[in-house]
Amino acid sequence: MTEPRPPKAVRRDEAKAAAQRLREEQQRAARRQRTLAVGLLVAGIAVVGVIVAVILNQGGGDAAGAEEQPSVSSDRGAIVLDADGIVQPPDEQVTPGEDGEDGNDDDVVWPQGAFDDAVVVSVYSDYMCPFCGLFEESNGPLLEELRASGEIVLAMHPVAILDRYSAGTQFSTRATAAVFAVAEQAPEALIEFNALLFANQPEENSTGLSDEQIADLASQAGVPDDVVATLADGTYTWWAAQATDRASQDLGSLSTPTILLDGVPLAEGVDWRVEGALAEAIDAARG
Repeated sequence: MTEPRPPKAVRRDEAKAAAQRLREEQQRAARRQRTLAVGLLVAGIAVVGVIVAVILNQGGGDAAGAEEQPSVSSDRGAIVLDADGIVQPPDEQVTPGEDGEDGNDDDVVWPQGAFDDAVVVSVYSDYMCPFCGLFEESNGPLLEELRASGEIVLAMHPVAILDRYSAGTQFSTRATAAVFAVAEQAPEALIEFNALLFANQPEENSTGLSDEQIADLASQAGVPDDVVATLADGTYTWWAAQATDRASQDLGSLSTPTILLDGVPLAEGVDWRVEGALAEAIDAARG
């Protein structure tokens, strides 16, 4: 038996009540969604904040290391060696014109006469440069002999101008940074490391030596294992670029190898590839 329908007024009241309950439920659901959304947003901001903090912290660490100058390098990028090894740059810098007429990089840092009668031989070289490899092969032993005897002071200027010839691996920069690192942390191995880099010089337009190969050469040169392990960190990558820029500024036009005797380029007609030519030029510079 079908029950009679409620009066119309009752049905209307019930419909209003149901509609009210529906609105209230929808409002509660909306509030829950807003709360959830806000919570997710806050959590997301927190996560982003953590990520940003990590990135900034990492960036800060990298930046601090990236702008590091080795203490053994002059402000012009020279690693200077006399008979006893690396000469620490003086605290007081000399500006061009105050000492020395030419204002070259060695006069900028070391006052004229600081090395007595020794001729300062400045060598600008890139470890990817084949002519630099030839210069080291033909004149490296001579310069080492003269340095050890106190007749010359060797100002090494490792630079990185040939990265474009290493298939994107930035070999010149990596090698230069490694040389600065060895000079700073294992100075007794610098000469041998420099010689080994040239003796194992990669060809232009190749990938150059890997970090592992550079590290192996450092080990062969006698660099301690704990120092070898840091060479791939790129601690002095920034300084490699700075030294290159400053060499370009000092010389006006940087090509490698460039050889200066007491801050003066080799006289026209002196061909260091000819046996005995560089030795004669050094004797002439000594006067």
